[in-house]
Amino acid sequence: MRDTYESPLSSRYADKEMKYIFSPDKKFKTWRRLWIALAEAEHELGLEKVTQDKIDELKAHAEDINYEVAEEREKLVRHDVMSHVYAYGQQCPNAAGIIHLGATSCYVGDNTDVIIMTEALRIVEKKLVSAIRQLSKFADKYKALPTLAFTHFQPAQPTTVGKRATLWIQDLLMDLEDVRYVLGGMKLLGCKGTTGTQASFLELFEGDHEKCRQIDKLIAKKMGFDDCFAVSGQTYSRKLDSRVLNVLAGIAQSATKFSNDIRLLQHLKEIEEPFEKNQIGSSAMAYKRNPMRSERMASLSRYVMVDVLNPYITAATQWFARTLDDSANKRLSVPEAFLAVDAILNLYINVSDGLVVYDKVITSRLMSELPFMATENIMMDAVKRGGNRQELHELIREHSMAASAVVKRDGGENDLLERIAADPAFGVTLDELKTLMKPENYVGRAPQQTEDFLRDTVAQALAPYEAMETEKAEISV
Repeated sequence: MRDTYESPLSSRYADKEMKYIFSPDKKFKTWRRLWIALAEAEHELGLEKVTQDKIDELKAHAEDINYEVAEEREKLVRHDVMSHVYAYGQQCPNAAGIIHLGATSCYVGDNTDVIIMTEALRIVEKKLVSAIRQLSKFADKYKALPTLAFTHFQPAQPTTVGKRATLWIQDLLMDLEDVRYVLGGMKLLGCKGTTGTQASFLELFEGDHEKCRQIDKLIAKKMGFDDCFAVSGQTYSRKLDSRVLNVLAGIAQSATKFSNDIRLLQHLKEIEEPFEKNQIGSSAMAYKRNPMRSERMASLSRYVMVDVLNPYITAATQWFARTLDDSANKRLSVPEAFLAVDAILNLYINVSDGLVVYDKVITSRLMSELPFMATENIMMDAVKRGGNRQELHELIREHSMAASAVVKRDGGENDLLERIAADPAFGVTLDELKTLMKPENYVGRAPQQTEDFLRDTVAQALAPYEAMETEKAEISV
């Protein structure tokens, strides 16, 4: 439909798998699974009214939701949960009286939210692993290629292309660790009732507190969870949503750092993101190769980092056992954050898998700055030959400033080596100085650090995912 607004996260960016998780069909089918789990638990705990034949009837219609009936009913009663209870009962007349027995709306609403966020986090986890794998291949391939490093975006001591990539990987490893931690703490709301006291279930089980304890554990197990929250109001603590979106915002931080570095490197013509044969970089400037994928990563990431404020404020402003001002906000802030991060990680995987490295440009830029980097070694060698360290330091400073002026003011070549060779205080020839201009001598342990990091840290972090396939992300627009 071209006459109705549609979120670009759905129409342009996120994958089908993530979009389905937050779809109405997924939500309402999960509601029915929860109603079945509730009935099964009540049956197992001895509620005579909840019989196996009624449960079987519910199971027979778990997937074929009569949406038209539910939608018509909601127009009348203005309540989504009760509309679906009614619609389910129309399909299951024998079991209609036990659907949602003892529960409040948050039983299906909140438990479904936790289930959906858990499944969505597992997709995020899978894509994080794929991005780390792609970058690890890149880091290993270029672990020994010297490049000019920057601090303050000013030339600094050389590093290697692969070592630079390890910094991106390290951020993603922290994100993966956070995802695993949050996944490990995901719990269902369970059956807590209108204010979290389980009063309705205590009534159903005729004052049997042990059965009230057991029903939560049974439902958690049936839905694939280890446990339910021990206490709650009507809802699970909205702090869970802020905890989940914290992780997503952390991934957005990492992606922004990576995308910014790639954009800067593309400006320097050292490394570029993938660019298709027929891709157009600019409507006016046909020669341009804009880093649009990295720019999109930064753009979507900015949205997620701002969006995390929504669950923060929601969690902070809930009144007592609950208020409903969370509902409309949650419907926007949580799904949109996941869809955005899905798109961000697709871009991360795609870009890191297709990075183009221009090693000659990298070497040329490094060599133009290397004489400045080598001055410490040149000065130390002159001291060994009897020179005065303080006097030599001042001469190096003067020659460096003069050579820098030639480069920046006159647009000339760096002639620092020629200046030093012509100064008798250093007692060294130009040929001797040129033998010092080997980039690999100035990268420190960068190649070895990269090897160690990939072999130890990365391999250990990815060990649990050996059987998981690496995602390939195609960018459609």
